[in-house]
Amino acid sequence: MTAMLELHGVSRRFEKKLDGVERLARRLGADLRETCVNAVDGASFTVARGEVVGLVGESGCGKSTLGRMVAGLLPVSDGTIRFEGVDVTDTKSAQAREKRLRIQMIFQDPMSSLNPRMKVQDIIGEAAVHHGLTSRADMPAYVAGLMEKVGLDPAYAQRYPHQFSGGQRQRIGIARALAVQPEFLICDESIAALDVSIQAQVINLFQDLRRDLDLTYLFISHDLGVVEHIADRVVVMYLGRIVEAAPTEALFDAPRHPYTQALLDQVPRLGAGRQEFRTVKGEIPSPLNPPPGCHFHPRCPMAGPRCRREVPRTLTDGAHVTACHLHDGGTE
Repeated sequence: MTAMLELHGVSRRFEKKLDGVERLARRLGADLRETCVNAVDGASFTVARGEVVGLVGESGCGKSTLGRMVAGLLPVSDGTIRFEGVDVTDTKSAQAREKRLRIQMIFQDPMSSLNPRMKVQDIIGEAAVHHGLTSRADMPAYVAGLMEKVGLDPAYAQRYPHQFSGGQRQRIGIARALAVQPEFLICDESIAALDVSIQAQVINLFQDLRRDLDLTYLFISHDLGVVEHIADRVVVMYLGRIVEAAPTEALFDAPRHPYTQALLDQVPRLGAGRQEFRTVKGEIPSPLNPPPGCHFHPRCPMAGPRCRREVPRTLTDGAHVTACHLHDGGTE
């Protein structure tokens, strides 16, 4: 399949400079330094048109930061992001701006992502009016159609976000994203804040919208059960780096990276009998001071000397991509 979205060596660093008081304190002998967080470190993968790619990993590994860069909400520090062949990181290009409009994001917490002072009709419709997709006079009918599409009663268009349940607010967020007629949706933990029964309804809605509107998804989640159900392909992230990527069935049946194996060992399985729950050893290192070599080596049961000194190469075996010394000559 032709790649719709392409990420090549994408990185994002957050730097904190010393303020005036801190600079003065350093001159007086205080051990104060400028800090840099490598939230995303050289991420590369593609998403084909019509595909659902699940992006998984522990909290703090950089999933949401990567999603926000794809959506254009954060600039990249290094690398390129191409959408249909156009570099959308070029903020001065009119063509890039047009492409970015076709990429929309649905956030985790709908209550904090919706303006509490605006009515639902304005929340959903203002972007469509701004970009000329509908007129101000036709906006009520345009919004009513979107609300019906996501399973909301258009009669509620004059209500405020606090008058809706959590699941309904998430549907409002989905309708807002659809208002500018996107082709690519980034779902950033979009069901994590919902009850389990409501999660199932929203997942079904995503699948219906994918079929009806020919949408492509980057589905960011830490719920591997949901990702297994909805994704065509899975990308696994650890401390800002992509460690494995493969078609969903292949990755769940035969994971190759020790981190992926550790994650999948914790997924409950029907018919698996009595199991002992074992957490991944150790804590995820701080992105302020990541370990050298393979970032996972302090927690990996199969780590060797090579893992501590060399960053693993990304190896491709058909559709399966792995960054691990175990598959590249060993860890010694």
